[in-house]
Amino acid sequence: MAVTTKGRGVNRRTLLKSTAVGAAATLAMPGILRAQTKEIVIGCAGSHTAWMEQIVIPRFEEKHDAKVLFEGTKSLVNLEKMRSNKDAPYLSVVQMDDPVMILAVEEGLLQPIGADTVPNLAKLREGAVHMDGMWANYVQPWAGIAHNTNAMSGVESWAELWNPAHKGKVIIPSLQNTEGMWTLFAAAHIATGKPFAEAQYEIDAAFGKLEELKPNLLNIYTVLTQSFNLLEQGEISMLSGQFSSYAITRKEEGAPVDLAAPKETIFAMPSGICMVKDGPNPELATAYINEMLSAELQTELAAFAKSLPANTEVTGLDVVPAGTPVFGPDWAFVSKNRKDWIERFDKLMAA
Repeated sequence: MAVTTKGRGVNRRTLLKSTAVGAAATLAMPGILRAQTKEIVIGCAGSHTAWMEQIVIPRFEEKHDAKVLFEGTKSLVNLEKMRSNKDAPYLSVVQMDDPVMILAVEEGLLQPIGADTVPNLAKLREGAVHMDGMWANYVQPWAGIAHNTNAMSGVESWAELWNPAHKGKVIIPSLQNTEGMWTLFAAAHIATGKPFAEAQYEIDAAFGKLEELKPNLLNIYTVLTQSFNLLEQGEISMLSGQFSSYAITRKEEGAPVDLAAPKETIFAMPSGICMVKDGPNPELATAYINEMLSAELQTELAAFAKSLPANTEVTGLDVVPAGTPVFGPDWAFVSKNRKDWIERFDKLMAA
């Protein structure tokens, strides 16, 4: 029996035929449907989960009526995701370390950003935008020497790591970790007496000085958690190259730790944000990057993570000890040599 709608007969055969055509059309246009979905996938450091989930994602989703899917992991894992999905990217934006950004640029995985689509890019401090807009820094935790406050009242200099009084009481990061670079550069500075900007290239001297540090070392870490537990328990006195975003937070939570800013310099962790080449929803991706670089969001993030903001309109924060120099190394030099350094470091520490 035919079913009539507004005078036009629609029988079962016609209905099934039209349904099949509609389904085929849907299957034939996944790209169109995907483009209409207001959703982006963000690759980021797992250590940033707290402020991503508490601050960034809720604010962005409400403001832009969009959905953010967050994948927290290591920078090198994010790089591998971009590599393996290069022909069909699913990530729209990635937040990772500057040395890994360089590798992504060399492999053609990033889309440059500019002030035309990301207006807040023009408000960042000098040196925060890299390689003609391939990526930018947002908020950067600063790094120094974490210490147990029951064992030490402070750490005046990076040279304290080599003090024989701390035999077996020091842990440093592996060079597989970005924060491991800080001890390497400090070793170069102490060995040569040169400013950090020059000493960073004196790698042979750095490794010679690291060898002298071995009697003081209890361990080398690639995963921070256990080593920081040892610091809190007083099993070690110092943990080199640590982040303000973690160490100061633990201090405020009542742990007997503090983060020292050695007189020579502290380091700015290379926290970058970039747009994935040919990633989905590029307009939403640039909107997200622009929000991350805004003074409003950076003020909140910098206070939450005890970090250095990149937006010059952010004022009134006291996240870095006054008068302490902040050093940013030559990441292109690091990226070029890091693999060899890791192998050399592992052999040195295993000997």
